[in-house]
Amino acid sequence: MSSGAQPAFVAVRNLTRGTLLCARATLAHGFRDRRRGLLGRSQLGADEGMLFEAEPFIPLMWMHTASMAFPIDIVFLGQDDKVIKIQASLKPWRVSAMVFGACKAIELPAGSAIRTQTVVGDRISITKV
Repeated sequence: MSSGAQPAFVAVRNLTRGTLLCARATLAHGFRDRRRGLLGRSQLGADEGMLFEAEPFIPLMWMHTASMAFPIDIVFLGQDDKVIKIQASLKPWRVSAMVFGACKAIELPAGSAIRTQTVVGDRISITKV
């Protein structure tokens, strides 16, 4: 994202359960946005999140909460936007599992996966808002 550009947002819905995971997830564009992630935030609102996309030709994703002040849920998606792994309530200063086949990762407030009844195999919809 270039300096001064407005961040892009998406809504994330669980089509299988008919629930809304996040009304307003920020898209992490480019290396700088992905590196910064949620650092510097004191919390995530109930309807907020961040969407990361895997680097091309890298068959796995993993996330971390180094320097973060709050736990998060991470929902990893495969190529068809199906949930392939959920890392629930990852505490600050931790590293998630390495998830082979993950193409996207959605960072959400801790408890979001349980609240929305999201489980492995659910189909997720990501739409611009």
